[in-house]
Amino acid sequence: MDPDFWHARWSQNQIGFHEPQENPLLLAHIQALALAPQARVFLPLCGKTKDIGWLLSQGIQVAGAELSPLAVDQLFADLGVVPAITQQGELRCYQADGLTVFAGDIFALTPDLLGHIDAVYDRAALVALPAAMRQRYAAHLTALTQSAPQLLICFAYDQSRFSGPPFSVSGQEVTSLYGARYDIRALADQPAKGGLQARAASEQVWHLTPKR
Repeated sequence: MDPDFWHARWSQNQIGFHEPQENPLLLAHIQALALAPQARVFLPLCGKTKDIGWLLSQGIQVAGAELSPLAVDQLFADLGVVPAITQQGELRCYQADGLTVFAGDIFALTPDLLGHIDAVYDRAALVALPAAMRQRYAAHLTALTQSAPQLLICFAYDQSRFSGPPFSVSGQEVTSLYGARYDIRALADQPAKGGLQARAASEQVWHLTPKR
């Protein structure tokens, strides 16, 4: 996906993918990650999701990556927090109590910059990427987080009826992308809400645990 597409969506406030409240599937299934107190969770392509504020309220530390600096600015404004901002190579790093967000190309983020991650919560990253990019993304995310456990939310629908994003990512594709490194377990499969509801889409939750 051309970065200009996402920059334009944010600058024009065309962000129908942004949810006005915490994602109910996160609240229902976060316990699958078995997070210890002060665990650090990574949210790739996080936008200004309300899920970050909720995770912080639960005593969870959060790291995020987001292409649009505008989205990151809005995230911290919504949280009522003024971050410290530094330049880390190609990325702009925003930091506040318990929260670090890297603005820029996620593929420029390295394990050393990101630091230790206990788990990944991917609600809107994998499904935001076209098929040609998803293999590269999955490999990068796995290396970036050293195969940390994941809570992954995807949509599945007839792609011929809707060009995306969000794109359709089937369970078969999740297995193809992550099955070599993870054991994969389905946690939920329910009708999608919002704009995808009319396209007979389902919303699926996957729990990925690293293979021993």
